[in-house]
Amino acid sequence: MALHKGSGKRDERKVSVNPFFGEANPVSGMTEAPPTHRLPDTPLPPTTAYQLVHDELMLDGNARLNLATFVTTWMEPQAGALMAECADKNMIDKDEYPRTAELERRCVAMLAELWNAPDPSSVIGCSTTGSSEACMLAGLALKRRWSRKNADRYPGARPNLVMGVNVQVCWDKFCDFWEVEARTVPMEGDRFHLSPREAAALCDENTIGVVGVLGSTFDGSYEPIAELCAELDALQERTGLDVPVHVDGASGAMIAPFLDPDLEWDFRLPRVASINTSGHKYGLVYPGVGWALWRDAEALPEELVFRVNYLGGDMPTFALNFSRPGAQVVAQYYMFLRLGREGYRAVQQSTRDVARHLADRVEALGDFRLLTRGDQLPVFAFTTADHVTSYDVFDVSRRMREHGWLVPAYTFPPDREDLSVLRVVCRNGFSHDLADLFLADLARELPGLRRQERPSTRDKGAATGFHH
Repeated sequence: MALHKGSGKRDERKVSVNPFFGEANPVSGMTEAPPTHRLPDTPLPPTTAYQLVHDELMLDGNARLNLATFVTTWMEPQAGALMAECADKNMIDKDEYPRTAELERRCVAMLAELWNAPDPSSVIGCSTTGSSEACMLAGLALKRRWSRKNADRYPGARPNLVMGVNVQVCWDKFCDFWEVEARTVPMEGDRFHLSPREAAALCDENTIGVVGVLGSTFDGSYEPIAELCAELDALQERTGLDVPVHVDGASGAMIAPFLDPDLEWDFRLPRVASINTSGHKYGLVYPGVGWALWRDAEALPEELVFRVNYLGGDMPTFALNFSRPGAQVVAQYYMFLRLGREGYRAVQQSTRDVARHLADRVEALGDFRLLTRGDQLPVFAFTTADHVTSYDVFDVSRRMREHGWLVPAYTFPPDREDLSVLRVVCRNGFSHDLADLFLADLARELPGLRRQERPSTRDKGAATGFHH
């Protein structure tokens, strides 16, 4: 979560209250106006409090036009009604809300089968607040497994985790918080994610695992999980090192099973010990819910599981968070029930079709070069063509924001800091019609951009719009 500071001002301005709020009164805006950075002295009527918050939130961007986020921005009204009915249920209190707990258990069972577990009944899993918490839990399990096997050397030996430089920032946080050395495979040329051979070369006796990403946030491409496992198999044959793989499937784990069923990336690969996904991304649920699954009990050491009994029963839990609403888990079960395999396939195929269509149309404008085409994740990245010198991707991002479109522009990590791109995430609700409107606005801005003398961006680091 973002860190904020308290106000340093003693006399903060007050929130303006419209005389129409409540009883019509021309002086109510002065007498009832609450402060912005301290608790007001007296209550407000609920309608007034609602309208004040509602009006301020109008200044947020339109979530449906946010092409930066992977997070679901539209659900059916029935799903919203279910979530409202469950907002007061504490997900951690499984004894008091046994049916909510049962729906969570069913979701884990469905994901185990979806991800081709050899024995779905032996899979252990849980819901989380999102993929970031799920990744933290998966990393903790990897570290604990390694430390048990190396009890004679740990804590003297420092564990390490191998991953591509393109991983989501939560993996950097995991390594920092739990004192694990991050060993990253840099980008090279037109390879924008992990190289299996280079990843295996970074492994040693202190490696707790390798993270493979099924759907990079930088460009939407899948990392080659099967090839990664094959390289680690060969490493074990040569050295005896048995290095497990965790698949960060925040987005792709809810795309590949439906659109790329023959792609081997999941529990079909014996070296894959655990998988996570974001239910609130292509799982099609509002934020925040994630899922973490382990192949079997050996992959999740028992000592990491807490058994709590003070809320009315025995509850095995593995979480960084404790209290949270059950609404998102219920909504996930609703989506599984509502769509089934065929429904998910249709929805995900639609988003991929939109991504590929829009990528082709952007390329046809002539000013841009595609890095990816939306044929893996429904996501594509593009940069300006070599002949374009009057503007850059940051200029495009700013111009599109004037039309309401939020399109992130950002530089790539080592060793491709020279490359700056725009990225478009296509989600359910971003239709062909909206894609055509986006393209029309982009085309409308090109003549003005071409007339610039030079790009207006001075500091690419400050201009970057990539935060997730």
